[in-house]
Amino acid sequence: MQTYKSLFLNLSEVLIKMKSPILLFLISLLISCNMSESPTTPEEDEEVIIENTSATITALSFTGEANNYNFSVTIESPDTGCDQYADWWEVFKQDGTLVYRRILGHSHVDEQPFTRSGGTVDVGPDEFIYVRAHMNNLGYGTAVFSGTLTEGLKAADLETSFAADLETQDPLPTSCAF
Repeated sequence: MQTYKSLFLNLSEVLIKMKSPILLFLISLLISCNMSESPTTPEEDEEVIIENTSATITALSFTGEANNYNFSVTIESPDTGCDQYADWWEVFKQDGTLVYRRILGHSHVDEQPFTRSGGTVDVGPDEFIYVRAHMNNLGYGTAVFSGTLTEGLKAADLETSFAADLETQDPLPTSCAF
């Protein structure tokens, strides 16, 4: 893949050979505008890495009845082993009250995304709730699911500082198996 700079230089050589005063003026104008500092794009064989720094819930479903629900939560996370892994997902109310936390006992390096179920989640069908995931060393991300079970939970963003004190509330993981 040719870069902008090499294309410009090739074009310049052709135009100089034509010895046209107007073209020579345009070339000098382009050079004075610092065209040599053209933006570059990755080469075809270069890998572009976008770092995911939080556990993100990508799907959520639930079954059950009022005050007795089971949730199935799909999480995508940048797990590397016990040093960095999604260690729980949780359900909490608008006032920051923890309703349920599903502890994840190991990393999921080779299983991304992964789904884990849990319950009994004690919420009413019309009660507004949030569901979010947590990383053992990175904390909460901004991606959550929120809403009521009657109207459906939808992907949303929430400040990581909202109900941040839940990070130290039991139950908490006691170990990581692998």
